[in-house]
Amino acid sequence: MKQHTIKSDFTLVGKGLHTGLEITTHFMPAPVGSGIRFCRTDLPDRPTYEALASYVSATNRGTVIENGKWRISTIEHIMSALYAFGITNCLIEVDAPEVPILDGSAKPVVEQLLRVGIEEQEAEAKTWVVTESVSFDNGKGCTMLIEPCDHYEAIVHVDYPSPILSKQSASISDLSTYADEVAHARTFCFLREIEWLLHLGLIKGGDLSNALVIYDKKISQWSMNRMCDKLGQPRIDATQLGYLSPLNYDNEPARHKLLDLIGDMALLGVRIQGRITATCPGHGFNTSCAKQIIDRI
Repeated sequence: MKQHTIKSDFTLVGKGLHTGLEITTHFMPAPVGSGIRFCRTDLPDRPTYEALASYVSATNRGTVIENGKWRISTIEHIMSALYAFGITNCLIEVDAPEVPILDGSAKPVVEQLLRVGIEEQEAEAKTWVVTESVSFDNGKGCTMLIEPCDHYEAIVHVDYPSPILSKQSASISDLSTYADEVAHARTFCFLREIEWLLHLGLIKGGDLSNALVIYDKKISQWSMNRMCDKLGQPRIDATQLGYLSPLNYDNEPARHKLLDLIGDMALLGVRIQGRITATCPGHGFNTSCAKQIIDRI
């Protein structure tokens, strides 16, 4: 396939999931061969580098790329949408150390891509054609199998020890369905994780409008009220287990893991012709696999 960029600029503004800062992200067309590049406009000399797995420095509740003072968190949703739309060249300016979480999905980016349009460029896109199967296993339940296929395909299986969310699967075999079938799947977490995430200084910008929160282990009403107050959210009935906001898809958590997988594997910096099957994937495992694949190809 040919390389592609966006036809015109667009801007997205919102708060950062972890910093809580109001952040502006500006997307611009880019020339052939430049790749997906992030520029920190708030730093001296505006450092700019391509988003590649070799720059991944952390993966706690999001994928972080870093090189010196150039550090940008939670890029996976942007990378996922750009990959799904075949965008190989784009310059993204951001005025903070992370991109805005928006609604917790890739939908806001997709809506803008559909609005501004995609421009084909002259050069061919670099493509990794999988000719033999490659497998990865972290020994902790996470596995990935990449095998030959005549197109791009991704399959995800998740399995959580939870009465609300246990086994789910999601897949995509035609990236043209991404906008409808994957893009609106939101990031998710369990209510029981939130106290610890707050303790770590994370999710300062998290709320029920930008994440799917799963309440699967009862706590006291006092504890629930305390947590809601910390998050600045309306208080919730602690007797009712379940999802704390309506689902966009019946298997939304699995679809979000699929969205993340697409974005993390986009850090290879090439198109992929092959089938990826991942079991219990996460940003750390995904990007570790991507780094090992770069060494192979």
